[in-house]
Amino acid sequence: MQFPDDDNGQLLAEISAAGVDLSKMQQIDFYILFEQQVDAKKFATEIVNDALVQTADVEKCKDTGVWEVIAHVQMVPEHALLGQAEQYIESIANSFNGYGDGWGLDAEEA
Repeated sequence: MQFPDDDNGQLLAEISAAGVDLSKMQQIDFYILFEQQVDAKKFATEIVNDALVQTADVEKCKDTGVWEVIAHVQMVPEHALLGQAEQYIESIANSFNGYGDGWGLDAEEA
């Protein structure tokens, strides 16, 4: 399988090489960072009201001290859709002083 030559394409290639079936629905975790807990909590409340995101967790990063919202989305991890979802979630996060820190998935190998 061929993937575009960008960060998302590289990550998809690594996940595919690990044996994950990228044609099936997966839980994709989008990571959004915030300096203030209040902003993270407001964003988490707002984003779960969106049809795209099923749940969101708010955690404080032990290493950096910043607040992280992990937005969980069920989707087929297709390159273009991932990019669109990432941009969409980040656009909402920006209005709460948040910024994107990538995505990942934890799936069983095929």
